[in-house]
Amino acid sequence: MFKMRRILLLACAAAALLPTFAAAQEPASLLAPSGKLRAGLYVGTPTSILPEQAGQERVGVGYEIGKELAARLGVPYEPVVFANNNGVIDAIKSAKVDTAFTNASPARAKDMDFAQPYLDIELGYLTRQGSPVVNIESVDIEGRRIGVTTGSSSDGVLSGALKKATVVRVDTFPQVIEMLKKGELDAFATNKATLFELSEKVPNSSVLDGRWGLERHAIAIPKGREAALPFLKSFTDDIRAKGLVTAAAKRAGLRGAITN
Repeated sequence: MFKMRRILLLACAAAALLPTFAAAQEPASLLAPSGKLRAGLYVGTPTSILPEQAGQERVGVGYEIGKELAARLGVPYEPVVFANNNGVIDAIKSAKVDTAFTNASPARAKDMDFAQPYLDIELGYLTRQGSPVVNIESVDIEGRRIGVTTGSSSDGVLSGALKKATVVRVDTFPQVIEMLKKGELDAFATNKATLFELSEKVPNSSVLDGRWGLERHAIAIPKGREAALPFLKSFTDDIRAKGLVTAAAKRAGLRGAITN
């Protein structure tokens, strides 16, 4: 009799814990444990978020995907905007933000988890007027100064791939613009969506034909929340199928994308 009572008590205790366990597995609890979705973004590129314009809704592919994700989760949306993507990457690593929208490189996958890509973008070069860099073949030559964003995937790849040209690390896009204008860089390397945006701020600059690689943009989350990946993968499939990514890219004026 005592043994049966003990079994019943244990069963009741386990049943009482089931709602708590189930709630912990809800996507909102996994992806937004603070009760709001903190989305890491960096200003100045249509792939993430563009500078705010008076009287206009903020635009940017990452910004809009984050807004939709928060709505699906039923939690408030809190964009956390950094000066550059390096700030976003550090914030995801330390879980100071809950999600980000960035290049899903193998190196980054060691520090964060990704859903499948929602957008592919060509990697290329922006050249200033009078630059000796006139095509991709003329980049890796002694004396050429090729800019990259500090700590970016372009930095990681080109610092090893370029054997003769000098890789110049730059912290922010406003600095890139000024250095190109002053002739302190011969070219700047990143994804073409960003390059086309920068080209509008550097008179007589050109985005070179061809590419040196691809960025595969995907939703990133901090390590330890991988139980949410099935939800994120389903979400990614859905927003692509319903045209949200295409529409967000159009509103942001994104160029250089090669898939929807």
